[in-house]
Amino acid sequence: MSLSVRTSGLSRRSSSQNGAAGRPWGASASSAASCYGGLASGFGVGCGGLISAASMFGSGSGFSGSSTASFAGLGAACGGPLGGGLGGMGMGIGGSSGGGSLCILSDNDGGLLSGSEKETMQNLNDRLASYLGKVRALEEANAELEHKIREWYETRRTGDSGPQSDYSKYYPLIEELKNKIISASVGNAQIILQIDNARLAAEDFRMKYENELALHQTVEADINGLRRVLDELTLARADLEAQTENLTEELAYMKKNHEEEMQSFQTGGPGEVNVEMDAAPGVDLTKVLNEMRAQYEVMADQNRKDAEAWFLEKSGELRKEISSNTEQLQSSKSEITDLRRMVQNLEIELQSQLAMKKSLENSLAETEGGYCCQLSQVQQLIGSLEEQLQQLRADAERQNADHQRLLGVKARLEMEIETYRRLLDGDGQG
Repeated sequence: MSLSVRTSGLSRRSSSQNGAAGRPWGASASSAASCYGGLASGFGVGCGGLISAASMFGSGSGFSGSSTASFAGLGAACGGPLGGGLGGMGMGIGGSSGGGSLCILSDNDGGLLSGSEKETMQNLNDRLASYLGKVRALEEANAELEHKIREWYETRRTGDSGPQSDYSKYYPLIEELKNKIISASVGNAQIILQIDNARLAAEDFRMKYENELALHQTVEADINGLRRVLDELTLARADLEAQTENLTEELAYMKKNHEEEMQSFQTGGPGEVNVEMDAAPGVDLTKVLNEMRAQYEVMADQNRKDAEAWFLEKSGELRKEISSNTEQLQSSKSEITDLRRMVQNLEIELQSQLAMKKSLENSLAETEGGYCCQLSQVQQLIGSLEEQLQQLRADAERQNADHQRLLGVKARLEMEIETYRRLLDGDGQG
């Protein structure tokens, strides 16, 4: 029968050996010879939390007897007569803590035991007591290791195990990055809103500018039309003035001719000629001429008055229209100047807002890039820490499995020790 348990890690080996390997118990004889040698036990606790345990019972111990009852002996061979006769079967348990294995071997031998039975039993009891002490030490070491493993798991769960699993120091940084990203997003949204408002205001001012420009063009067209009317009125006035001058000259010419005729009629010739005719009474030419003169003067005065009144009326209306249009033109020019200045200011402000938006977008992109790099580094660190945690959990589970196997081996060893004790007690009573 063979059972092996391999462990890893540093081991502390504690060995107790009573007598050299193959130490004889008793003197050699012709009927039987046996030797019981070496009890060595090693218990170790490695730095990685692994347990290496090894116990080795005997390299050459034997009992002899003639009975056919089975006897579990410590050693490599058992056989021959012992008191009431024990023998026929032997079991050896050996192991080494340095190699990390525990082996249980069985073999038969025909060796004989000679010497004092009481001394042999005393030595065996001492060796078993030493082994039980080492087993108790192993149990205490296992309990201490279980306590350490339990504390390690508790500290890992609470996050106080060390800087490798302490993620709490990254939480403020992550929260700060989130707050900065949120504030940058809010600032970007506000800038976009301001840009939209500026664009709407610029569009409104552009529409007002277009309306004012259309009104300005309409006013200029009206002014040009009024200028043409003024030119026509000026020409009509010049024509009327020319007609008035012609009529005045014609009147002066007629007056001059009439005066000359009257003078010629009044002076007459040096002689007198009396001519008598029987005819109708003649027309008084002087009276007729005076009447015609009076009529023409009245007509000329009336035409002059009418022309002056019409000219004054039209000139007044034209002056009023020109003054009102001039005022409107001046107000329109001032409004256009103000609107142009406002449009220029808005264009400058729009350009500054666009430049600010571009710079903020660049800074936001740089900030997001830097935070993404930091976040990726933090995620990589978290991934590596999680991998280490999984590795530690796997190591702990493996250690737990090894511990359970060692506990099973210890239980079987204790059972066999109890069997040895019962057999030895029964042999002592026999």
